[in-house]
Amino acid sequence: MGGPRALFAHVGGMGRAAQRVLRRLDRLMVSAETPSTRQRAGTLIAFRYRNFRIMWFASLLSSSGTWLQNVAVPFVIFKLTGSGVWLGVAGFLSYAPMVVTGPYAGWVADRFHRRTVLIVGGLAQLVLTLALWIDWVNGERRVGVIVALLAANSFAAGFTVASWQAFVTELVPREHLLNAVTLNSAQFNAARAFGPAVGGIVLATLGASWSFFINAMTFVVMLIALLFVHVVRVERARPVGRGRPLAEMWTAMKYVRTERGIMACMTVVFALGFLGGPLFNLLVVFADRVYGIGDGAYGLLAGCMGLGAIIAAPFVAGRGTRMRRSRILSIAMVGYGLALIALGAAPVAWLGALALLFAGAGYLGISSTLNTTVQMQVTESMRGKVLALYVMVLTLAVPLGSLLQGWLVDIVNVQVTVAGSGLVFLGVFAVLRLGGNAFTSMDDLSRGSLGQPAPDSQIELAIAEAESTEAAVDPF
Repeated sequence: MGGPRALFAHVGGMGRAAQRVLRRLDRLMVSAETPSTRQRAGTLIAFRYRNFRIMWFASLLSSSGTWLQNVAVPFVIFKLTGSGVWLGVAGFLSYAPMVVTGPYAGWVADRFHRRTVLIVGGLAQLVLTLALWIDWVNGERRVGVIVALLAANSFAAGFTVASWQAFVTELVPREHLLNAVTLNSAQFNAARAFGPAVGGIVLATLGASWSFFINAMTFVVMLIALLFVHVVRVERARPVGRGRPLAEMWTAMKYVRTERGIMACMTVVFALGFLGGPLFNLLVVFADRVYGIGDGAYGLLAGCMGLGAIIAAPFVAGRGTRMRRSRILSIAMVGYGLALIALGAAPVAWLGALALLFAGAGYLGISSTLNTTVQMQVTESMRGKVLALYVMVLTLAVPLGSLLQGWLVDIVNVQVTVAGSGLVFLGVFAVLRLGGNAFTSMDDLSRGSLGQPAPDSQIELAIAEAESTEAAVDPF
């Protein structure tokens, strides 16, 4: 690697290489267009626009780099401390700052030029990731410094999520926005599926320092891409008066309490984040203490959840759309809870990997159903506020669950902790399913968006935006 100074020798060359790649990509996309390819390009039509192409590929690289680091961080923290508590602290500080920034992220996106917000946020994340890399390669390797840098990085990332989602609207014409948002969600999910496996390979063959360094370089690529993107500066009407994001969040809470279907969704997403969100950080404990497998196998184990989601996606997007949402959610919740129990009971790695495949499939079924239900039942005037509350509930549940489960790993063991989480999750399902009509209220199509004269395309766009936002912050 050559130490911290070696970074600056590479950045200039990488910048020039990125420029050549972007120009070559432009020529390739244009030359590939023929009458026959245009007919088949409906699902990829947003790629016709240069700005979107540049940002999509840059974001895919950045998301993948983030997952390289997500795999390495639990590994190095557990190797340094051997402590589940420290894993819990790292999980807490990796997501808790987003709870603070969440209510203000939309406010920032509405009041400042989104490209500028992304550049400032990208620079901050680049500096923090480089600091993490330098701390590691210099041999300091202080766990307190690592978790502090993770917290600062999460704080910076929290401010950029809403701006990135909103920036997509400036990259393509309005009529192709649904396609662009859908492809944007796809790149987050693709990175989430394949990133852990690639991260495990990098970790096993090159080491943690390269995981951190590659992640830092993906931020360089993102910043270069932002400099190449030229959008018309949108002069938005400045909101009258001071922004009151906390008051708006309180308004959303009062509204949700009157909507049984949406309230049930909020309850399930909290349970999902609290009981299932910490699982990814705990896989390193399974790999080390339970299965005794190497670094590369640990990464492949982590990638099984993403692979399970990919396998289940055609069913959820196809046949699942013709089923009642309450039935899909019931199947997915039972499957997910049983998968956690099976993982806790699995004595060997291949059985654990199989359980993680089913966990990934169940996770996708749950999150997709919750998103669709909320978007279809919320009234148009409350859509943005309720979506912000939904994401905040998820980002609050994950760090709290991480703290508790990290502590339990040291008190009992990781298998009992995860299996117990699965049992409790099944208990939540039983209460909601058998204790009232919470689930059946999710099938009520007379409320919210479907009870209003909103076009189907508008509802589809809202659902795609919600899925894209959740994918951007979801720890799985």
